Amino acid sequence: MSKKQEKVHTIGFSIVSKLNVQLWVRSLGLFMVLNLVFLAASGVLLFVLGERKALQAVQHVELYGMPAEGESRWLLEQGLEIVPAAPLKQGFALPNWVQEAFPPETRGALRMVHLPRTEDVPLFYLLDSLRYQLELDIGEEPIAVIIHYSSLIWVLKTLFLVLLVAQLLNLFRMMITRADLIRQVLRPISELTQQAQTLSQEKGPLSVGEMQALAGTLDEINAARLDTRIDLDGTQDELKELAVAINRLLERINESYRLQARFVSDASHELRTPIAAIQGYANLLDRWGKNDPDALQESIDAIKEEAANMKDLVEQLLFLARGDNNTMHLDLERFDLGSLAETIYRETEMIDGGHVFKLEVGEGFVFADQGLVKQAGRILVDNAIKYTPAGGTIRIMVTASEGKVWFTVQDSGIGIPPDDIPYIFDRFYRADESRARATGGTGLGLSIAKWIAERHGGYLEVLSREDFGSRISLVLPQSDPI
Repeated sequence: MSKKQEKVHTIGFSIVSKLNVQLWVRSLGLFMVLNLVFLAASGVLLFVLGERKALQAVQHVELYGMPAEGESRWLLEQGLEIVPAAPLKQGFALPNWVQEAFPPETRGALRMVHLPRTEDVPLFYLLDSLRYQLELDIGEEPIAVIIHYSSLIWVLKTLFLVLLVAQLLNLFRMMITRADLIRQVLRPISELTQQAQTLSQEKGPLSVGEMQALAGTLDEINAARLDTRIDLDGTQDELKELAVAINRLLERINESYRLQARFVSDASHELRTPIAAIQGYANLLDRWGKNDPDALQESIDAIKEEAANMKDLVEQLLFLARGDNNTMHLDLERFDLGSLAETIYRETEMIDGGHVFKLEVGEGFVFADQGLVKQAGRILVDNAIKYTPAGGTIRIMVTASEGKVWFTVQDSGIGIPPDDIPYIFDRFYRADESRARATGGTGLGLSIAKWIAERHGGYLEVLSREDFGSRISLVLPQSDPI
């Protein structure tokens, strides 16, 4: 086990211990409160029973007088004693507002509680001799009514001991079982930690061999590390949302790695084709082109064309790389998109004479990078030119409404199949490979246009029908006029 894994394990055990101790302390506090409630209820019970016995004794004395010797022994066995009161009055009187809640016979009595001295009686048996005494005047002489609680104290003490034993056993059981329960509850977090470890493996700088093998191993890394998902069936409700979020994060990371692998593979393929063509014509020059003017000129033209294609591809790749790294600087300014569309229209008419161009623009101010917006507009126009047969019509339109400005390019070309429309903005994607090879291009133009639109808070709209034409709009937030 690595030092990192040991550290994670230690932290996990620490969390379990802390939670276990906190739950144990809370349970202990709850039990102490229950014990205090039991003791308070027992005290109220003793007081109520003592008052009821005292009332019965007073009523008996008022009816029959003081009990005889034999009757006194019988009453003592029942926990009740009636004797003449001492000349010195002892005890405390209830406040007047409290006396109203007591019967008239015992309302004005002096009350006191007798406890034996602790040095005379062991602590465990201290309450066995608890006595409750009332002194009151009945007739000519005062009497004292003494209630002995020994039998009732024994019952309450037994119940309290049973309660304490049950609580102690429960606390001991919780120390063992709750630790396992907490580990089970925190199991999804351990799984999240393991998933995070697969994404944060620390490695040194990549060697040349590792860099060359990176494209070929990305898919294996995805399958081995990022396809694993957290099991949600056994996940606790409190952690299920976190587990779902991590699963979605892993899905996005997995998809990003997949797209990156595809991007590297497609870029390698796109660069491989012009490089192979340049190598072929270089070999042709080396063998026969030195003394053949036609072969020499053909090779030079082809090499220049392929070099230009490579230059365009590299520039587009660098553009997307800067966009992905958020290093693209935007020179924001307020300008009329209609005027920019007129500029694109005039430039395109001078370059391309094989199509019919129409301009329908209104005023539409935006706050954006004019150079990038022009690049996105030219991408839409070039895309329409590539997929529109000679003699076809291409319309360039600018409209504004509801706080948005539409730069729309509509053609009468071959259109896009419905199944391919969701993917036309993917890098290196071509709806028809054979037509793409005939028209040229790298498959990055619409990806760049989409990035430019989103970077300015806008988006692209696509409406297309096969063999009828396409309409692609760059939609940007409208700005106030200058």
